[in-house]
Amino acid sequence: MNDEYALVDQENADGPGDEWEELDVSDTEADEIARQRDREFDEFRKKIKNSERFKVEASVFDDATFAALYKLVQDGYVDALGGPVSTGKEANVYSALGSGGEVAIKVYRINASDFKDMREYLVGDPRIEELGGDKKRTVLAWTKKEFANLKRAQKAGVRVPNPIAVQRNALVMEFLGHDGERAKRLAEVDVENPQTAYEVVREYIRRLYDAGLVHGDLSEYNVVVYDDHLVVIDVGQAVTIHHPNAVDFLERDCENVANFFSRQGLPVSGEDLLAYVQEHSEPREN
Repeated sequence: MNDEYALVDQENADGPGDEWEELDVSDTEADEIARQRDREFDEFRKKIKNSERFKVEASVFDDATFAALYKLVQDGYVDALGGPVSTGKEANVYSALGSGGEVAIKVYRINASDFKDMREYLVGDPRIEELGGDKKRTVLAWTKKEFANLKRAQKAGVRVPNPIAVQRNALVMEFLGHDGERAKRLAEVDVENPQTAYEVVREYIRRLYDAGLVHGDLSEYNVVVYDDHLVVIDVGQAVTIHHPNAVDFLERDCENVANFFSRQGLPVSGEDLLAYVQEHSEPREN
């Protein structure tokens, strides 16, 4: 395999960690700030709401979300806020300036209309306690799960955005792009070497599975090309192998990936990819 789309050297990756470690979704300091707003926070909130570059939507920014951003600024993870990079059904991504350069802030909507779909990937995850029908707890659990999944994938030797900090429904991570422009998705580029790209994506599926994770929504739209590397994104829905639908999700991931690369002219199939992943992995059981 040549250097294009080079894999992460797995020898430099840590162990994936303990998948049974519970994710704390109780109230955070951001919730406390939202309940006891001080003058500086009010000024911060007004500054963001009045900014032309940082468009505010009522469905995304409630007072506690402003407080989460405020806390991230106070803690030194964010120095300046930028504009929107992408918008989605569940979250918006914004550029920002951190202490080490550009970062991305992914803000999940507390009032996401399809929050029930999130529960399909949360219920059955051994890291998360029963959420009931609480929409806020569901979204906060999802955000913390994405942060945990990013760390777990990274430790397993999968190239993902570097997770930096999480506060309530706001996730700070590495910005994949330059000068405020996001990196292109695999679906948006001409793949010059599809065989190499396929082998890299196949290996990342295997490494995730070996670390006890299944992406659950992997396709050419959740892999980006950044500085000539392939990076897996949007891992919020990723589940552990103990999730009741893990096998179905893995089969779907393999089918989606194989379909894309077969359109690039490769003789691959979802069944073959699934067999490769399962035959070359020894997923962790604890």
